[in-house]
Amino acid sequence: MIKGLLRFIIAVIFILSGFVKAVDLVGFSFKMEEYFAPPVFNMPFLEKFALLFSIIVVVLELFLGFMLLLKLKLKFTLSALIALCIFFGFLTFYSAYFNVVTDCGCFGDAIKFTPWQSFIKDIVLLVGLIIVFILYRKEFRKKDVYSSDNTKESSGKFRYALLGLFSVIMIYIMAQGIMHEPLIDFRDYKIGTNIKAEKEKINKNPSEYKTFYSLKNQKTGEVLKVNQDDYIKETKYWAEDSPWKIEEGKNESVLTKEGYKSEIVKFKIEDPTGMDLTDEIINAPKAVLVFSYHPKEVSADLIQKVEAKVNAQKGAVIYGISTDHNTFKTIKNAMMDGTAIKTIARSNPFVVILEKGKIVDKQPAKDYVD
Repeated sequence: MIKGLLRFIIAVIFILSGFVKAVDLVGFSFKMEEYFAPPVFNMPFLEKFALLFSIIVVVLELFLGFMLLLKLKLKFTLSALIALCIFFGFLTFYSAYFNVVTDCGCFGDAIKFTPWQSFIKDIVLLVGLIIVFILYRKEFRKKDVYSSDNTKESSGKFRYALLGLFSVIMIYIMAQGIMHEPLIDFRDYKIGTNIKAEKEKINKNPSEYKTFYSLKNQKTGEVLKVNQDDYIKETKYWAEDSPWKIEEGKNESVLTKEGYKSEIVKFKIEDPTGMDLTDEIINAPKAVLVFSYHPKEVSADLIQKVEAKVNAQKGAVIYGISTDHNTFKTIKNAMMDGTAIKTIARSNPFVVILEKGKIVDKQPAKDYVD
């Protein structure tokens, strides 16, 4: 009873974890790119394979989790899940210890975990899998599903049929997310979100941070961490003859008050000169925005078709938003942080339509022009 319940709980966790990433594989691939980037593992040559690695990870989570749920190939399934957990544990520990990836993406955009929470989750799952492995070890020598018993044979065929059906459904969901938009949108930028209202909530309840300075005594070599308030109050730290000097590059910004959390906080659009366009866009009766996070990878023909269609939107505020102010030719160029664009857009380029700050439609540019 206990071993069956534990097996069921662990299987469901892996299935759910895989599912929320499966609906948005492109978003998970962006997270994989963070791991391959220079600040983390410094393997930028693997970034172009991020989507492939994402598919492999999600497929393993989904199908091994479902096989565990159905009690198929139990020894192989448990062994593979233990190996997967060790791999995830290494990634999350590295992220937490070195503070390089602030969200592992373990449950996509559905549930946010801090790096240490992710690591603890992986350790708990690993311990649970080892316990299940031990509890079921006596059954490993038994034939998995097929035997001379007709009932067992029918049961085995039925479970494999369920696995096949599950596979077809998951492949469809993953393909939909890659080629178009996620079937289920867990992001803060889903259709119906009022960006203007979200901005107001953020402004009313902002997060607060304090800077902690790393100070080194030039005479004794002692190092102190001092928050900005104490630094200002204590003249001994900054007086002209003070032995204390700030260590460049070692200051930290620490969250002291958690405000209203939303990815909309990063929605800031500027023209090429740095003038803020955000208010103009979210207050407009209608705004058509074309986003591109990798403008150099977009075909000139697709850009031309998108521009022709958006220019036909009479009376709308129209901007092409990317990381390069020369991306668009017949619509006004605007700038936005590339990571922030990826939070909004899962295709390159991507079209978002706002009405008084509310997202009423969004789709890949290739679907928009068809």
